[in-house]
Amino acid sequence: MKALVISMALMATSTFAFAAGGSITVYQDPNCGCCSGWVEHMRESGFTVKAIKTVDMATVKEKLGVPMELGSCHTGVVDATGQIIEGHVPAAAVNKLLADRSVKGVAAPGMPQNSPGMGQLDGTLVTVDFNGKPFSTD
Repeated sequence: MKALVISMALMATSTFAFAAGGSITVYQDPNCGCCSGWVEHMRESGFTVKAIKTVDMATVKEKLGVPMELGSCHTGVVDATGQIIEGHVPAAAVNKLLADRSVKGVAAPGMPQNSPGMGQLDGTLVTVDFNGKPFSTD
């Protein structure tokens, strides 16, 4: 019985931690203002974000395995899982990513005007997984 109570307490704690967001490290060009807008969106959504400025984004993307055709202006890494967030992916899609650890990464390719950091979400932004398949619509 004691093991069951301890197990339930651990599950409740991990669920609370998930609901409160997670920790993300984001690599961004120091001259890009929209990247800072996305970081602010993620922080407002409950995530802890560490921003690292770098002028060598191509190397970062290559090292992390971001498909070239899905590239954007910044790249995030979920610290706990290693999952990749490429570009202006909304927090709701990041939460969906965290719920499925089999997905390596998601992207909002390019710099969509209807994405966090670029403009207002309008319900038509499609994010894709790293295979290029639709992942979320926000």
